Amino acid sequence: MLVHFGGNSARSSGLLDRVEASLKAEGLEYVELGGVRPNPRSGLVYEGIELCRKEKVDFILAVGGGSTIDSAKAIAAGVPYDGDFWDFYRGKAFSEALPVGTVLTIAAAGSEGSADSVITYEDGMYKRGATSEALRPAFSILNPALTQTLPAYQTACGITDIMAHLFERYFTNTKEVEVTDRMIEGLLMTMIHEAPRVIADPDNYEARANIMWAGMMAHNNSCGVGRVQDWSSHDIEHELSAIYDCAHGAGLAVVFPAWMTYTMEHDVNRFAQLACRVWGCSMDFAHPEAAAQAGIAALKAFLKSIGMPENFAGLGAKEEDIERMAHTACYGDGRKGTIGNFVKLDEKDVADIYRLML
Repeated sequence: MLVHFGGNSARSSGLLDRVEASLKAEGLEYVELGGVRPNPRSGLVYEGIELCRKEKVDFILAVGGGSTIDSAKAIAAGVPYDGDFWDFYRGKAFSEALPVGTVLTIAAAGSEGSADSVITYEDGMYKRGATSEALRPAFSILNPALTQTLPAYQTACGITDIMAHLFERYFTNTKEVEVTDRMIEGLLMTMIHEAPRVIADPDNYEARANIMWAGMMAHNNSCGVGRVQDWSSHDIEHELSAIYDCAHGAGLAVVFPAWMTYTMEHDVNRFAQLACRVWGCSMDFAHPEAAAQAGIAALKAFLKSIGMPENFAGLGAKEEDIERMAHTACYGDGRKGTIGNFVKLDEKDVADIYRLML
């Protein structure tokens, strides 16, 4: 078994020692690989693949958050594959990987329940995702108490990431998906309710539990059944976190209001529906754009209230990088020129959305 983890917190908190004591008590042999960074890197994945092959590892246990789990999944996919694991992050289909289990320490990415993994390739700093049912964890241990020591900023980044996974599914051109609409709306309202509670009281176990369960439901695709999903906002954010190494949730806090503003006219009634059902805005049927705009304003105010950045400056991003990021988002590492499904965005669209973040 490979025990995969991040930095010092897994060790200093005592969690890693508890996990490894459990493994020893059951007579399970393991090797360690730490050092996962936020926005996990390809270099450590290659190191993990080599270690697993050398030690004949047949299972990977990820102890940490989404970055650690995503890194573990990439290693798991790479071990039985003769080629470069990055092929899968360029779109190559696959159905074989080592099984992965997780001990989750932050509610955010939803990787503990998803079939997805996101890795940053260091030669070019491309941040890309792979998807396969082979990557869905064999089990995940979700103990809300393990998240109680998180700083408020990391907690807020996680909440933002959870909401972003819901938005990516909500904004769809698929009609008559009321069941999953209502599921998404309910989970968003849970985040709005629990966020201020957990930031005010980090030891609030009930709030932590609700957030952790919502994170799982937001990204195990229960809310995406039967609907075409978007994901352009994630592609736009990936350029920011790849270049500036900002927290993924913080990047999404800046991207989503800008993306919403830019695409609102495509289906103003869907934006108005979200505003009224989730944010409690009033509906003017003669002018649904007023409700839609009020909903975007409510989202921005909420994100600001939990300490999320509002613009490029808050991420350390630079205006002079906009054209490069827009090009890479649409064409980098083999992409074909557009991203997203709700609205197909080309390079100019993406650059314009970045400018709305200034």
